[in-house]
Amino acid sequence: MGAAVLFAAVAGLSLSEAAARFAATGVPVFPCVPGGKRPLVEHGFHDASTDGGQIVAWWRRWPGANIGAPTGQASGMEVVDVDRRTAGSGFDAFDRARRAGLVDGWLALVRTPSGGMHAYFPADAARPQPSWQAARVHVDFRGAGGYVVVSPSLVEGESGRGRYELVGRAQPHPAPVDATALRNFLDPRPEPAFRRSGATRAEDAERLAGWVAALGEGERNRGLFWAACRLAEAGVAPSVTLGALGPAAEQIGLPPREVVTTIRSAYRATGAIPVRADASAPGRGEAFRRPVRVEGQVLS
Repeated sequence: MGAAVLFAAVAGLSLSEAAARFAATGVPVFPCVPGGKRPLVEHGFHDASTDGGQIVAWWRRWPGANIGAPTGQASGMEVVDVDRRTAGSGFDAFDRARRAGLVDGWLALVRTPSGGMHAYFPADAARPQPSWQAARVHVDFRGAGGYVVVSPSLVEGESGRGRYELVGRAQPHPAPVDATALRNFLDPRPEPAFRRSGATRAEDAERLAGWVAALGEGERNRGLFWAACRLAEAGVAPSVTLGALGPAAEQIGLPPREVVTTIRSAYRATGAIPVRADASAPGRGEAFRRPVRVEGQVLS
């Protein structure tokens, strides 16, 4: 079932019925606080499920829970999130990107309760793309390491409560969005210069730790994920990344377990190291202190 058809089908259902419909079509979901976006389950979008029994249990416990869905390969959908708030609107930026041919292949357009828009695109299973935020132009990208709240959820916005509503159906030829090209077009910035010598990897980690420590609310989890992806791509060991970014992320309010989970997700998303971490292990750093064996070699 296409995304637009699915969103249209759930529009008139109760939250519990809609959650079950998403799960039945293969889109994993999880409960969020009624009227809001914060996950109710311990591991957030990592706990998303397509298991019918689990969905029934969640919505029996929280009948008014909104519906969250992970983005990226987990759901097969990525989202360009266009904000519209008192501080500014991302519609002009999205329109510029559309005219440049960067956001032409959407699966569905959904109006958000704030008056913004979610543009859904098919995810490329062979190319995971991390989430990012371009706050200056009021556009976010939700891919690996992200999630969105979906219809018929009800959220409190600046102008009152509103629902997520389908406003645009699929383009004739839906295609994945190139998130890197879109980011560079909307909010160009020099990428950190990661050098490969061991002497500079710690410096890279410390520099990004300072950047993470300055993140504001709403940017923290995605910012940590982005920074961890950059270090993973540079060949920095998970233990070094966690040791540098972990304290900075905790300083700005992220729980230790969420820090470990987010960094682990970054290493998985980039394919740098197949981390077999256990986020429930005691101690903030335990999840990345175990050696990982790859092709006969032990990676720290």
